[in-house]
Amino acid sequence: MLDHLKPIIHENTVEIIIGQIRFLISSGVLKPGDRLPAERKLAEHLGVSRSQIREAIRKLEFYGILKTLPQSGTSVSGLGIVALEGLISDVLKLEKSDFHSLIETRILLETEAAYKAAVRRSDEDIVNIEKSLKAYEAKRMTNDVAIDEDFMFHMKIAEASKNSVLTSLMLIITPDLLQHYQQLEVCDPKKNNQRMQEHRAILEAIKEQDPDKAMNVMRHHLNDIQERSLLDRHSLDIQKNLV
Repeated sequence: MLDHLKPIIHENTVEIIIGQIRFLISSGVLKPGDRLPAERKLAEHLGVSRSQIREAIRKLEFYGILKTLPQSGTSVSGLGIVALEGLISDVLKLEKSDFHSLIETRILLETEAAYKAAVRRSDEDIVNIEKSLKAYEAKRMTNDVAIDEDFMFHMKIAEASKNSVLTSLMLIITPDLLQHYQQLEVCDPKKNNQRMQEHRAILEAIKEQDPDKAMNVMRHHLNDIQERSLLDRHSLDIQKNLV
């Protein structure tokens, strides 16, 4: 009989963990610099696996909300970013029709980030961008969705721009972008080679410290996403007119 029963999997467990941690931060229970309990204690208390705790922490680190240091544990780092992210989500209440505006904002931020990165990047920045590119390519080579790896590549370029406000703004708009990307098939496996070549071209321009080239190849890379958003917006306008 047991062979015919399937294990019950709570698919949203990681999101629930993230929600609880973010609530503690936004409510002031956790403040910048406060350390989280060890993964084992969190897992035992919440009745989840350590891998689920680890995945939740990894995602919160991606958005700059938490940071983990060797032998120091995980602590809160980005209360300001969390507050701004909540503000933009509540005020804008972004719908599908607003996605084009979000893409336009991303292009403005990222072309400027690429330009500044080519001028200001350090050797360490190049190493970090290369690492993120390798992670992206490894995921892409399996024809798997590489949305997180893609954004990490772009975030490392933003960090290389040495403009903390620009980097924070990119972190703010990222969650709303992620919600729409899969719907637009931005990570279409058929375009794997094209995307990887574009990423390499951006890296090379930054390596060469050619700001104009870096800005232009970044704009070319993002043009396809902008075109898709325009098509999506046009189809929504047609649907509204038919109603």
